Amino acid sequence: MSPERVPVNDPEVLQRILANADAVLLDFDGPICDVFAGFPAHLVADQLRRVLAEGGYDELPAQIEKTEDPFDVLYYAATLGDDEAEYVEASQRAHEVEAVASSEPTPGAHDFIRAWHASGRVLAVVSNNSAAAVEAYLHLHELTACVDYVSARADSDSSRLKPSPFLLQQASEHLKITAARGVLIGDSLTDIQAAHAAGARVIGYANRPGKVDLFASEMPQAIVTDLTYLNSAL
Repeated sequence: MSPERVPVNDPEVLQRILANADAVLLDFDGPICDVFAGFPAHLVADQLRRVLAEGGYDELPAQIEKTEDPFDVLYYAATLGDDEAEYVEASQRAHEVEAVASSEPTPGAHDFIRAWHASGRVLAVVSNNSAAAVEAYLHLHELTACVDYVSARADSDSSRLKPSPFLLQQASEHLKITAARGVLIGDSLTDIQAAHAAGARVIGYANRPGKVDLFASEMPQAIVTDLTYLNSAL
């Protein structure tokens, strides 16, 4: 399959992928909700830089100084030392949990989760966000009973985050399935790369302009631009 032939919003392909899956591995920020809809990510990045400043790191590389992505600051903190990584991760975790209260559900996501659960098959959330934030969101929206496992950031070891296959492998082991019998639904290149590394199938959720072409270059099994296509495929 060449990049230009990756199926996009193809109901037959989606139906075949989901019908042959024992488990769905669902990314959190994007496919389930917009975590920072009410608490912008750049404010979190600012807070993490403040944590580093309090630790004596007043001068940061230009890229880290201007980034709006909290994960960039987290990854940088990991290069400074274990203590720095732990302090920054703890702050990020607290802000993610706070952000969940004002996050916006992705249209169609809750319906898909409930429909998949009703089919009798298992589902795990696989996320670089903190497990605490994911669990808070599931509780808030009464989805806890529909999710069999949460494989998410549990500590400051950023080497385990996607694109590493670690979180997917952890979920597969807990769900007692082979990676090949699971399908990851994610909205980033790192999701696709992690799925390939784990040997899982992957559906790219292209929720912004330009992502279709970007994802196609990484050769997922399919791409959707709206989660309602997945609901229809069920």
